[in-house]
Amino acid sequence: MLDSLYAQVMRVRRRRYEREPGRQRRLTKPVISVGNLSMGGTGKTPVVAALAQWLADRGERPSILSRGYARATNVDGVVVVSDGREIRASVDLSGDEPMMLARQIPRAIVCVSPERYLSGVLAERELGATVHILDDGFQHLELARDLDVLVTTVGEIPGGKVVPRGRLREPIEAAARAQVLVVSDATAGAAAAEAWALGISQACGAARTLGEPVEIRDQGSGIRDRKVIALAGIANPERFVVALKRDGWNVVDVITFADHHCYSPRDIATVADRVKSSGAEAVLTTDKDAVRLDVIDQIPFALYRVPLMIAFDPPDVLFASAAAVLP
Repeated sequence: MLDSLYAQVMRVRRRRYEREPGRQRRLTKPVISVGNLSMGGTGKTPVVAALAQWLADRGERPSILSRGYARATNVDGVVVVSDGREIRASVDLSGDEPMMLARQIPRAIVCVSPERYLSGVLAERELGATVHILDDGFQHLELARDLDVLVTTVGEIPGGKVVPRGRLREPIEAAARAQVLVVSDATAGAAAAEAWALGISQACGAARTLGEPVEIRDQGSGIRDRKVIALAGIANPERFVVALKRDGWNVVDVITFADHHCYSPRDIATVADRVKSSGAEAVLTTDKDAVRLDVIDQIPFALYRVPLMIAFDPPDVLFASAAAVLP
């Protein structure tokens, strides 16, 4: 019963905005929304990063408008994480994902606020933004957008159920409001089939691979043949572990925390104990975890972040759709 009631509430909410477009606030510059229909773990953030990098390479001044979920310190107004030239906030004020994006895409403006319209106004007027990426924006109907990109995995939406029985934030039919579907870990054919089932006209697969580890804290050289521990506080840590093993890493232990976990000295001590007991010689973690671990002064073990790389199949669908909304 609760899931049916929730689904109906979300239907009514979306239809209200569709029937009364004047309820939405519109920024001067184009807005590209990247979101999902389910609760986390679909691969949305790498798509945001890829779009921002592509826009920056075209000479645009992209801004990423983020809610800043799970910030350690909430403040009123807009937090400018990066002005497109330098980072201007701490991870406590920004949240882990906005900080990660600011580091990955140095030429992107990154602003954090629950009021994404205010972030966009500031980015346009004060920082020179020429286009906006609305991060996790599919349900943020208050802000008008020029392109809706929906990110998912194979079967997740057609086979899903609305919360609290499942992980879907809205009923399945809401997916058809998107213009582009990106299907993580899928081929072009599988993505096209998923899009057809959901009533979405454009689709591409997204292959995600791991790059070479980057040192955060090192106590030696050369880690490829060493025993390692996988450490992750993300929505789907199993995917990270599977990817490490697939790439040939000798993962002797796995330590996971809840998504957006804020690491404490006690956590570091726990990891250090597991390093000792397992005989591991290094700890591998995600880019998202790295922004929280990097601020800790004393880490008594070798620690590396493993970058996530993304490639689209076919490669031009997402970017051609984005180009179509640019002036």
